[in-house]
Amino acid sequence: MIIAAGASASDPHPTKSPLSTSLKVGLFLAIREIRRGNIWATLLIIAVMVLTFLNLIVVSGVLIGLIQASVDANRVRYTGDILISAFKDESYIQHSTDIEQTLDSMPEVQVISPRYTEDGQVEANYKESRKPSQLANTAGGLITGIDPLSESQVTGLGSKLVEGSYLAPDDYDMILIGANLLTKYTPIESPGLTTLRNVQAGSKVRLTVNGVQREVTIKGVLKTKVGEIDQRIFMPEKQFRQLIGRTDLNVGEIAVKLKDPSYAQEVVDSLDAQGFGQYAAIQTWQDAQPKFLQDIKATFAILANMISSIGLVVAAITIFIVIFVNAITRRRSIGILKGIGISATAIEFSYVLQALFYAVVGMAIGSLFVFGFLKPYIDLHPINFPFSDGILVADLSGTLIRVGILMVATIIAGFIPARIVVNQNTLDAILGR
Repeated sequence: MIIAAGASASDPHPTKSPLSTSLKVGLFLAIREIRRGNIWATLLIIAVMVLTFLNLIVVSGVLIGLIQASVDANRVRYTGDILISAFKDESYIQHSTDIEQTLDSMPEVQVISPRYTEDGQVEANYKESRKPSQLANTAGGLITGIDPLSESQVTGLGSKLVEGSYLAPDDYDMILIGANLLTKYTPIESPGLTTLRNVQAGSKVRLTVNGVQREVTIKGVLKTKVGEIDQRIFMPEKQFRQLIGRTDLNVGEIAVKLKDPSYAQEVVDSLDAQGFGQYAAIQTWQDAQPKFLQDIKATFAILANMISSIGLVVAAITIFIVIFVNAITRRRSIGILKGIGISATAIEFSYVLQALFYAVVGMAIGSLFVFGFLKPYIDLHPINFPFSDGILVADLSGTLIRVGILMVATIIAGFIPARIVVNQNTLDAILGR
């Protein structure tokens, strides 16, 4: 039996495959090139990769977080985990007390906040004389009677005051007014929108509901950045029922806070199974979201992907240029390497590894900055946008997808220029022709 030179049947180290050898040589060449490269050029390339990673994660995360914050605020400040509301053609929920008693008996429910609701109008400076052509200082809104304690437990309403103080259950002729009804906070001049001028906490206004008028005092001003709340006027339920002459206990809304929000759909299904769905619209917080929020969220997600795609293309072009210039300036060295027997695969692999080095180091620094500092900071100090407290949405799965895309783009951007230069004639490369 003939045994090939350098190998035997008992040889524990058989000859390695050409591909394995090429990869090993390529790794050696890449490490040598990175070590011998200009430190400032290396830092500049890494900085570009860091900024590209931040563009992929932070810009899209802030755009999506801008609307996600509005969605979260709508849930926390208005709907709770479940919102039960009167049908559009009904002024209140029939059998409200039965629904409330059922909710109170459910182990999943933590607390509920029933709300009485009626359309009304509030007028300021009504004691002052005005010209015949001058319009009254009025604004329309939804008057809402609440139990201040349970409402605060469900939505934390008492923590969103920008002026004055929160309601007490026994307050008499006191109201909270949403910031969207005051010119001071919503200085918009529009024929279809009227706001109260020269009004603040402590001002007396005239409330009109169902033809009944009463002078009340603004105890506090709310600014939750939830339109449904900031366009309302709140008062204790006892005073509200007395004002409108309501003798029944049927309410317009019931906000429900659960011990575990993941059981929202089960509670809704249970209420429907007991027949309460015929008396009211029973919705989870997702179903109760305004459609415009869902549309804007989808739109911003598309914009974020477009911006991220542009950043990805810029990063790929940057890597391509860096590797191409590096390979062009080292044509003679590449020719010599090929002349002494280094395979084209090994040389190409070395340049791909260099590109990956820049990408991995850049993404590592970017990840440390985003998840170690930026996201925790923004979570504690949300960005104060006019209509929401913006957050940074950066989940692990989404980040890994973007990292994978950037890695693939980097590999391609590193391989193509190396391939172009390596495929040149060896003798021409050595002679610089």
